[in-house]
Amino acid sequence: MKTVYTGLVGDIGGTNARLAVIDSAGRIRNPKTYPAEEYGSLTEVIAEYLETTVGRQRLHNAVLAVAGPVVEGEIEFTNLDWRISEAELIGAFELHAVRLINDFAAQAMAAPVLEPDDLRPIGEPRRGTEGAPMLVLGAGTGFGVALLARTERGDVAVPSEGGHAAFAPYDSLEATIWESLRKTYGRVSIERILSGPGLYALYRGLAEVRGVAANLKDEKEVMAAGQQGEDLLADETLERFCEILGSVAGDIALTTGARAGVYVAGGIAPRLADRLASGGFRRRFEDKGRLSDFMRDIPTYLIVHPYAALVGAARLLEQMERSPL
Repeated sequence: MKTVYTGLVGDIGGTNARLAVIDSAGRIRNPKTYPAEEYGSLTEVIAEYLETTVGRQRLHNAVLAVAGPVVEGEIEFTNLDWRISEAELIGAFELHAVRLINDFAAQAMAAPVLEPDDLRPIGEPRRGTEGAPMLVLGAGTGFGVALLARTERGDVAVPSEGGHAAFAPYDSLEATIWESLRKTYGRVSIERILSGPGLYALYRGLAEVRGVAANLKDEKEVMAAGQQGEDLLADETLERFCEILGSVAGDIALTTGARAGVYVAGGIAPRLADRLASGGFRRRFEDKGRLSDFMRDIPTYLIVHPYAALVGAARLLEQMERSPL
């Protein structure tokens, strides 16, 4: 019996475009990943996916999680030279309705429905506060942040551009690195450090402070050398990256009241899972002066589900089909 597909979901980041279809039972089927740099537009990626996956079947609706702010149904990608609107996608693929959402808003929608195997606790298990907001954040090509508000009418994802908030140094070493970045960029945002390019900027900043040569050429080499224990500076960079991520996660949780839990996503964190669990992340997360006791009760998790944003997009697609505009 031929499978009937009803909708399209996607997670379109600065590096990869991930697409899947939803079957008539609401299950995610046929997820595929496409390198964004190999395509001139999002419509090219979707056209190829639909041709190879659903053939002549007509899909009704689509929810696409995209890396950047969605303004009046249109996205100009922050770290990718693409631009697309909901109206263009409806016309190009003869869909009934399309919704573009921030990629971390989709991650936030996924957070409360992920299975235990999809999550890895960071630190000791904590219960959190039932009904309080949840926070999802993470580093990849950029740095994403979204909140999930729990309401009587259902979950509501609140997207943000929190990665472009100012970076706050924790100690004199980070202050020195901040000063170096300020000379280059002017204002220093969180994303200048907590991202792929930021990881390399952190490595170079530490090399300058330590008075040693920065011999590795990019963030991929830093990640590989640090993970393999081949380079002390790369190892220090990864440790400091996790600590800064903990500080930032705690600051944003404190700001938003996300006492139900903080979920770390993005392309970088899963590769640093053991380091995140080793203590530096959680120590800095909790170290909030007079509010440290407040922070200790907030659980923190690493999302290890490979398609969490697609899970969240599928939830929104279901909402859209239940309550069409």
